[in-house]
Amino acid sequence: MKIAVIDYGSGNLRSAAKALERAAREAGLDAEVLVTGDASVVDDADRIVLPGVGAFGDCAAGLRALGGMIHALEHNVRDSGKPFLGICVGMQLMATRGIEHGAHEGLGWIEGEVAPLEPLDSSLKIPHMGWNEIAVQAPAHPLLAGFTPGDHAYFVHSYTFRCEYGDDVLATADYGGPFSAIVARGNMIGTQFHPEKSQLAGLRLLRNFMAWDGTWDGKRA
Repeated sequence: MKIAVIDYGSGNLRSAAKALERAAREAGLDAEVLVTGDASVVDDADRIVLPGVGAFGDCAAGLRALGGMIHALEHNVRDSGKPFLGICVGMQLMATRGIEHGAHEGLGWIEGEVAPLEPLDSSLKIPHMGWNEIAVQAPAHPLLAGFTPGDHAYFVHSYTFRCEYGDDVLATADYGGPFSAIVARGNMIGTQFHPEKSQLAGLRLLRNFMAWDGTWDGKRA
């Protein structure tokens, strides 16, 4: 199994790759994790991971600056149905647009926009940093196998993905009000939290991702 972790100048690439390698070892899987900015490597991969740390517009521009990468993502994810995981800003880039420091076009895979996180409690600090409980909305998804009430994950973000359709939200977390913690459609899934920093729950999700064939009947194609 080959897993492409896309390098487009964003952060947390190595930690994400190391977590994937650990999850593969623990699952007894023969997996090669490739950190790459080469579209041809993405074409050859069995699974694709898009991490991301930073501003939406900068990350979108960095991704588009990689020759052939947008085409490779569209072909492999949208057309060929390879399992795809977006992490943090990598999840947010699945949206129609982001409105961080102006409006910026996203990949447009899941309708909605990335907007500022606005807690109802004004005493809560932005960015939101720390552990939050994951409230699962669609437990039948293969990547959520083994998740139980009370599981926590680690977040670092100032913006949130506001999906146009509620059934694209697999799980929420609460920070002065609920926000999207996991979104998914078909063979695509994204986490606002960092699985690579979320200890047992994060490693479980990564193991599930490597075992997933990208099919799920619970969402629109």
